[in-house]
Amino acid sequence: MTGPRWPAWPPPATDEQRRALLRVLDSGRWGATDGSAAEEFAAAFARRVGAAHGVCTVNGTVALFLALRALGVGPGDEVIVPAYTFVASATAVVLAGAVPVAADVTPRTLHLDPRAVRRLVTGRTKAVMPVHLGGAPADTEALRGLGPAVVEDAAQAHGAARHGRPAGSLGDAGCFSFQSGKAMTAGEGGVVVTGDRRLHERLWSLHNVGRRPRGGWYDHPELGWNLRMTEFQAALLHPQLALLDGWLDRRARGAAALAEALGAVPGLDLVPAPPGTTRHTWHLAMLRYDAGAFGGRPVSAFLTAMAAEGVPLDVGYRSLTRMPYVAAPLPCPVAEAAEENVVWVRQPLLMAPEEDIGHIARAALTVRRAFRR
Repeated sequence: MTGPRWPAWPPPATDEQRRALLRVLDSGRWGATDGSAAEEFAAAFARRVGAAHGVCTVNGTVALFLALRALGVGPGDEVIVPAYTFVASATAVVLAGAVPVAADVTPRTLHLDPRAVRRLVTGRTKAVMPVHLGGAPADTEALRGLGPAVVEDAAQAHGAARHGRPAGSLGDAGCFSFQSGKAMTAGEGGVVVTGDRRLHERLWSLHNVGRRPRGGWYDHPELGWNLRMTEFQAALLHPQLALLDGWLDRRARGAAALAEALGAVPGLDLVPAPPGTTRHTWHLAMLRYDAGAFGGRPVSAFLTAMAAEGVPLDVGYRSLTRMPYVAAPLPCPVAEAAEENVVWVRQPLLMAPEEDIGHIARAALTVRRAFRR
């Protein structure tokens, strides 16, 4: 069976993006040290997410690494990360020379569990890295009261908000990704935002080979790296700021339609956002799969059957407790169980017309009937 033709992502380029790219191309100033596009985009994006300052980077993983190093994280330190997240949350910590420590997530929302974090904080804990999973902000208030710095992994949360405050302004620093699948994309790219002027100056220095703002070209008072975004990436990204709200509203409508349609499918439920979420950006919708309601079939069989019905779903993350370079002092049973009971609906499907989104639920019912025979 063939299903709907799901929307493509990224969407087609706009005329404004073409003009912006040509301006950079014709200027001959393609690097961030020569042009102004990257600095202008960093400032505009920071304003959009309620932060005073921004620094663009080559990708989201590097943004996390940069934020950690700017906050003083290094060898001998520990950074607590959720066990249910993309591997880059941990590898950025390793890149900074520190040890990623996995904490379990909440059974209801799959976001970092502040109670689990509290049990893991030691004298070596330099930072906590909540992940705004799927586009819904984590409980940063509970984490900020624990002492260590809070670095938001907001790679999936462009435009999200918690209690009316934008993701990126909820911790000491917020890190976003512009990789191909993200809500804003230049193929690759990242940004770190912060409200702290001194932290911003350190971020700028570290991403610009240790130079100081207004310092000399060959003046490198501290260790740094070339982590700069190109002017071409910034030219692609800046026009998307004006389009972001429209994209997010479209995905929110799709998620609401999906939730309503799934009401007719026993054993397949939408994972809710954490309490306090005032804007969910629906980078993806997570669905809880109850194998018992589907004839005891494993999630892998469900995914295969749904694909045959024209619905390409994905299995979620493997728990970071499976990774040999991640410390797991305490068990993380919720994250490990999620490997077998959570599936994802990615953002292109959520941007489809409501009738096509309804096909997801109809296909699930067809699969359920077949599995229960």
